[in-house]
Amino acid sequence: MRIETLELKNYRNYGNLRLALSPGTNILYGDNAQGKTNILESIFMACTSKSYKMSRDRDLIRFGEEEAHIKMTVRKQNIPYRIDMHLKKNKAKGIAIDEIPIKRASELFGIANVVCFSPEDLSLIKDGPAYRRRFLDLELCQLDKMYLYNLARYNKTLNQRNRLLKDIPMHPSLRDTLSVWDEELIRYGSQVIKIRSGFLKELQEIIVPIHEKLTGGREKLMISYDANTDETDFELQLKKVHDSELRQHLTLVGPHRDDIRFSIDGQDIRKFGSQGQQRTAALALKLSEIEIVRKLIHDSPILLLDDVLSELDSKRQNYLLNILSDTQNIITCTGLDDFVSNRFHIDELFHVVQGTVTPIRTEEEA
Repeated sequence: MRIETLELKNYRNYGNLRLALSPGTNILYGDNAQGKTNILESIFMACTSKSYKMSRDRDLIRFGEEEAHIKMTVRKQNIPYRIDMHLKKNKAKGIAIDEIPIKRASELFGIANVVCFSPEDLSLIKDGPAYRRRFLDLELCQLDKMYLYNLARYNKTLNQRNRLLKDIPMHPSLRDTLSVWDEELIRYGSQVIKIRSGFLKELQEIIVPIHEKLTGGREKLMISYDANTDETDFELQLKKVHDSELRQHLTLVGPHRDDIRFSIDGQDIRKFGSQGQQRTAALALKLSEIEIVRKLIHDSPILLLDDVLSELDSKRQNYLLNILSDTQNIITCTGLDDFVSNRFHIDELFHVVQGTVTPIRTEEEA
């Protein structure tokens, strides 16, 4: 799986850009605030329809313009695909695959599997549950069409049920319809819970040896699914909180309140772990994400590394660099010292200055 070309028009600080990317390691280097991250963000958008920086579509459009375009060609199992994305300030985005418009952005998932790693991910453990749920959802939506369907239906039902909870105090007769939305919430939510649980069990098997290598075998990391409710208890728990929900105008039970627990020697490292333990666990989690994608799709994902090397010590840098040999890597950095000192092979090198990207000849090409 690889990206062959990327074209941007009026995206962030790029008026017009066309990049031809190597199937190996592509390095984008330059000072901060020059546009390196914008390139990675556009690739993530084209693969998932979402910004990994959680930006709104209108914020991605170049200042003073009304529209932006992303065009990307991908080769997967030797089959070429073309993805076109049209971003508009005041309308929903338009997406086409091989020049055929798609009705739902969800149809984009699975064409190109991408794993993105940014410095913010090193805070994944200590941040709130919403960040860990987002990690689960983004990965599972790329890997499992049934999960994507059930999550979309669950979120739609959740929004409608929350609106109903706000309306019932003014229109008490509407309470009779609450049971209908309960059934829908349980139907789709139970599937979300089931798939998340299975995924985290597989992830546990992968993350343990990776974490042990990162810590020199001194610690054993355990991850567990901290589900707000389970499949069998969902209906009962929902009925118990009906009165509280009506007071708060909010659905209080369901997978939208789930979390992932990370522990070492039985201690929750989000609450009691050191910053080093939290960052190492987050790194192990992202590395495990790469391995589980390989296992489930029998191919390597495209790896986006957004200025992560500067955040890691030399041992973790080396570990990360050593796993990049059979993936397409698009890496941003402010300097090339880490790659030179590790004698790391660079296939394509680009210098980024104020939205202008210049290919640089590598030693292998010279």
